[in-house]
Amino acid sequence: MTTLHNTDGAGGRLSPWSPTARSRIEPVIPRYSRPAMQHTWSDEGKLARWLEVELAALEGWSEIGAVPADAVSRIRERATPPSPERVAEIEERTHHDLAAFVDAVAEELGEDGRWFHFGLTSSDVLDTALALQAREACLMILDGLQKAQAAVVRRAEEHRGTVMVGRTHGVHAEPITFGVKLAGWAFELERDSDRLERALAGISVGKISGAVGIYGGGDPEVERVACARLGLMPEPVSTQVVPRDRHAELLSALAACAASLERFATEIRHLARTEVREVQEPFGRGQKGSSAMPHKRNPIVSERLCGLARVVRAAATVGLENVALWHERDISHSSAERVVVPDAFLALDYMLDRFTWLVDGLIVNAGRMRANLDASHGLVFSQRVLLALVESGLARDDAYRLVQRNALRAWDEGLDLRDLLEHDPELQLPPEALDGAFDLDDALKHVDVVFDRLSALMTRKEEPVHA
Repeated sequence: MTTLHNTDGAGGRLSPWSPTARSRIEPVIPRYSRPAMQHTWSDEGKLARWLEVELAALEGWSEIGAVPADAVSRIRERATPPSPERVAEIEERTHHDLAAFVDAVAEELGEDGRWFHFGLTSSDVLDTALALQAREACLMILDGLQKAQAAVVRRAEEHRGTVMVGRTHGVHAEPITFGVKLAGWAFELERDSDRLERALAGISVGKISGAVGIYGGGDPEVERVACARLGLMPEPVSTQVVPRDRHAELLSALAACAASLERFATEIRHLARTEVREVQEPFGRGQKGSSAMPHKRNPIVSERLCGLARVVRAAATVGLENVALWHERDISHSSAERVVVPDAFLALDYMLDRFTWLVDGLIVNAGRMRANLDASHGLVFSQRVLLALVESGLARDDAYRLVQRNALRAWDEGLDLRDLLEHDPELQLPPEALDGAFDLDDALKHVDVVFDRLSALMTRKEEPVHA
């Protein structure tokens, strides 16, 4: 989990920067973190964003004439993000991480240091910088979603005609193809991208509006200039903080994406069971599936995705609980947010990378899929027989009971449904109608409709956007 930091000096006596505490943020654990995303949420990345916001605000103060332009120019040239170690050293005294950061930067600026953090409250910097970090992280997640979707689409096309049984309640239903199953995943990943893009737009706001949001020590023009410099929209009405419904929406979008990956991974786990054996995760040379049983090739990556999805979903719950703050602000959201926001992004980033790897290398046993389809003695064609009987003039309930009687016998006695129906004296279907009911190609004749829709989706994504 992430190291906690106090945001306003109201915490306990032991600073989280203390040598007796962990002095660096370590989101999630290194095992499930990738370098680029880890850098975004690192101390170095955070302090760089804080400085970016401070400098943008100074530009605003300069434009309205409140801070000398030459001082702002000198500060921009000389100010550098302080080291996390220096901030930690100062925070031993201040017990306030943002104040320690301000002191660390200002001490390198000489006389101009008096203008640094001019007219700002801590949350002006913290919330606006968080928006910058979240935007950067969202773009990485969107890139991961695009790569995952591309892998799924490629395998879907590869297995467009790979016949398998569809299952409902875990029981054989009707024939499908593995490609159709994957096509559904591709569309779900597209919806995940859409949700995250909407959440990204919602989180891309800043606030330089002071202690209770009414610019008591500032000027709305400073906020406008600063946010424009940073590529953000000003929060229309803030308190001391940006309203947390925005962050709740973001965490919920991440959770929905993680839930999608869990659904796909759960499907792979089911299909990889020994009794099913239709797919298998990649298994590298020298890999060991079990310390005790040499024969094991377990779906460990899929299981890992399911486990990490729980972490991301839990973050969404925290995000929703963080919405209800007291009056114009309390800090009950702060400690929790410092844990769940980085952790949710890091876990999902890792999940997308592993899911893409899994799909790319997934071993598909088409022969086993067909054998499993055939193992239910033709029961998967029961609806087609029912419809043929209705079309022949039989009442639906009578047709249902006739087919069901034979289907139950086929299952219980291991007999072929087609043979039973042919010898049922109550069945009044000509041989060609029965042939059509058990025609696998005819049952799958509309598969191309799904792939036409998938092709249209991917074509739209590739079309250039013109201004």
